[in-house]
Amino acid sequence: MPANLPPTYLEAERRYREARTTEEKIEALEEMFALIPKHKGTDKMQADIKKRISRHKEEAQKKKGAAKQKSVFSIEKEGAAQVMVIGPPNSGKSSLITALTNAEPEIAPFPHTTHKPTPGMAPYENVQFQLIDTPPVAAEYVDPLMMDLARRVDIVVILLDITTDPIGQFEDIIRIMGEYRIFPDGSAVPEGTRKPVFFKKVFIVVNKVDLPAREEDFQTFMELTELKIPALPISILNGTNLDVFLRKIYDMSGIIRVYSKNPGKDPDLDEPFVIPKDSTLEELAGRIHKDFMSKLKYARIWGRTVHDGMMVQRDYVMQDGDIVEIHL
Repeated sequence: MPANLPPTYLEAERRYREARTTEEKIEALEEMFALIPKHKGTDKMQADIKKRISRHKEEAQKKKGAAKQKSVFSIEKEGAAQVMVIGPPNSGKSSLITALTNAEPEIAPFPHTTHKPTPGMAPYENVQFQLIDTPPVAAEYVDPLMMDLARRVDIVVILLDITTDPIGQFEDIIRIMGEYRIFPDGSAVPEGTRKPVFFKKVFIVVNKVDLPAREEDFQTFMELTELKIPALPISILNGTNLDVFLRKIYDMSGIIRVYSKNPGKDPDLDEPFVIPKDSTLEELAGRIHKDFMSKLKYARIWGRTVHDGMMVQRDYVMQDGDIVEIHL
């Protein structure tokens, strides 16, 4: 028996997917349960909603109990990817976060202004990335909990200052990360390193490249370091390459955006499903709703690599920008 879900239910389900807090998730789920048609065809979906409400309520209780013990470096992931910005004192980390997000970290001309991590959401087209400002990395001391955060995030941005020995800054930070067994993707691990080791996507960003002479300094930096890690010159002061920075974060995050539509309706191009690259139609269906994976018959796809409305099966590999009409 078809579910025949009303538009109000689908709207509540969309709010659930986008909810950032446990309370918002519970509220959306309770509305979904109230709106779902009650018949045999939705028995499993009703049971699943009840189970999720119960689970989120238990999570809320645990969070209340553990709130006092929680580290400031325990930052819940939000958005399409979690991106940690690290660097030496006065490299411009807080200014970068302020320029790109809704966060308001303290900014001052003296070093060590940032004492705790500050997350903010950076919009890029119709997705958002979580950027995290962090205390400065110094050779004398680094909080081990900050390096533990570096192990968990999706991308580590190393922000350097072109005016103050960027090569030395870069070497110090790579060395410190290595001491905590964190290495850029594709790099060699020194012999004798204890396991486990953590390979991360690392992006080198060099700030204060706002004059022709600074651009020459950046080219010299690239030549002398022979970097095999992605690198970008920026100027937070002038806003130079900040849009390129976000595009690079999108490319490095390993995600694509796909859009759903109902038969005979236009797709909502403002609300994409963000999924890993190389995801199949079956995997997308499971992300929309776990019951959809087993009930999926086929889908029609509109995109750059197919004929509009082309019928595809479960193993179709989704492409960035695809519009999908799922048939159960």
